[in-house]
Amino acid sequence: MPDVDELKQQVCDEVDRRGSDLIDASHQIHAHPELSFEEHFAHDLLSSMLEAGGLDAERGAYDVPTAFRATAGSEGALVAVLCEYDALPDLGHACGHNVIAAAGLGAGLAAAAVAGVAGGRVLVLGTPAEEGGGGKVVLADRGALAGVDAALMVHPADADLLSMDTIAIVQLEVFYAGESAHAAAFPWKGRNALDAAVLGYQNVAALRQHINPRERVHGVFTKAGEKPNIVPREAASFWYVRSPTLASLDLLKARVLACLQAGADAAGCTMTVRWGERPTTYSDMRDNGPMVEAYLANAARTGRALLDPRLTGGVVGSTDMGNVSYLVPSIHPMIKVAPSGVPIHSPEFALHARGEAADRAVLDGAKAMAMTVVDLWTTSATLAAARQEFAAQGR
Repeated sequence: MPDVDELKQQVCDEVDRRGSDLIDASHQIHAHPELSFEEHFAHDLLSSMLEAGGLDAERGAYDVPTAFRATAGSEGALVAVLCEYDALPDLGHACGHNVIAAAGLGAGLAAAAVAGVAGGRVLVLGTPAEEGGGGKVVLADRGALAGVDAALMVHPADADLLSMDTIAIVQLEVFYAGESAHAAAFPWKGRNALDAAVLGYQNVAALRQHINPRERVHGVFTKAGEKPNIVPREAASFWYVRSPTLASLDLLKARVLACLQAGADAAGCTMTVRWGERPTTYSDMRDNGPMVEAYLANAARTGRALLDPRLTGGVVGSTDMGNVSYLVPSIHPMIKVAPSGVPIHSPEFALHARGEAADRAVLDGAKAMAMTVVDLWTTSATLAAARQEFAAQGR
């Protein structure tokens, strides 16, 4: 087996060799934003590039039309590099998933180039619908992670961070039913479903004063009546409820539900709720310590010094990569593509996701991930420690 440092140099050279193609892929995906489970352009582009790189890409993997998978290597540990490529409504790639996709592609192709001599296996997995659709959960349920020893990806941000402050999330749809009436002639005969929704919203707003600082509850009205002179018979709202862990999320869900029900009771209306099914319930992220340490050292080889998010304020959010981290040892570091203070999910961040810093992040992220894959293949202590920590965390 070649020296580990030699293997790492080889994967970095491979990323550089493919650099212009990887950056072009990032730009193309950025120019063609697609919503969850609709990422046909990105799916076809990435699959074609994997095939051009000598890998057999399975398109529409696991009966998900915009998922793909490709593998290389015949023996040894199986490490999954995950790609995301869905965009946001109206904002396009304001989360930088074009960078994630291109960096994952580069890491996978680079690792595949040395898999035979390094004695390892790599899985490049295309995971659609991270922005609320739970693509990784769907794929995991269908066996995509069977036999995987470790998984990793990088996510754009305004800083190089060891991890994202990832918290659990569930979605909630609320439907209110009242009684319509002429708002001027017979208002007393009506039961205002919009009032029920508004009162519930105000109750949640009051609740926010008394929840954990790391918990988040936010919602929008999706139905609010037809005309001002008709007492709204129906109303609806859509909520995200977030908490640090799945266990604390269950407690917060009950409190939010009580607030919303109180609004319906006060307005004399009925309320029905629909909690998000498993694909839209995202777990908190369990970043694997030994894998983080390996990635930290490899990112340093690209000139990046990763910061501890606990010391910087970090980036708070939710991702279905959290669900993956409950199944296999995983990491989700952040890579800088925008100036400090530019938040993800903003129009400004979308612009930076196609800038020079984002292009550098594609290459640096691909190199750091590919070198970490090499560590997991060749440094037995790294993979053993990752497995030990994962086992200690339990399910």
